[in-house]
Amino acid sequence: MELTLLSRTYCHLCDEMHAALAPLAQRHGAKIVVVDVDDHPALEAAHGERVPVLFLGSPAKGVELCHYHLDARRVGAALAEAARASKTC
Repeated sequence: MELTLLSRTYCHLCDEMHAALAPLAQRHGAKIVVVDVDDHPALEAAHGERVPVLFLGSPAKGVELCHYHLDARRVGAALAEAARASKTC
């Protein structure tokens, strides 16, 4: 399972979300991929005003879980559901 965090280097909310997300991701065995929106013009145009933005999967094909602040309940539920779905395949 992969979580994609759209971030910026100078964003304190991004740092806070990443720090809060790390133990939750570890508990569910998920990998966190941090993407700097300023390095990707299309992502910056689509999401730049709302960073940090967290996706289950990639921004292009995944599901947006939250932005600005971590919604731990929603992220935990999404990770648990993804784990159940992967076991039934």
